[in-house]
Amino acid sequence: MESIKVRQHIGQDGILHLEIPVGLREQDVEVMVIYQSVPSLTTIEPLESLYGICADDPIILDDEGISEALDDDLTGAFD
Repeated sequence: MESIKVRQHIGQDGILHLEIPVGLREQDVEVMVIYQSVPSLTTIEPLESLYGICADDPIILDDEGISEALDDDLTGAFD
């Protein structure tokens, strides 16, 4: 038994179209379909929805500037 995982869109007609691999032509197969609804990839949240998401974790700026100790040592990371 083999399994194939695909992500497809079911149109208004209710028909799911599946492309079968080339090696499975001209033979009988038994198929079981298990489905799970997934959020659409084309849904884009408006920028306004992000306003205030860091309200509970504010960024604190002070007069000391940026500390060099906070920088990661990236020596050899890009070799």
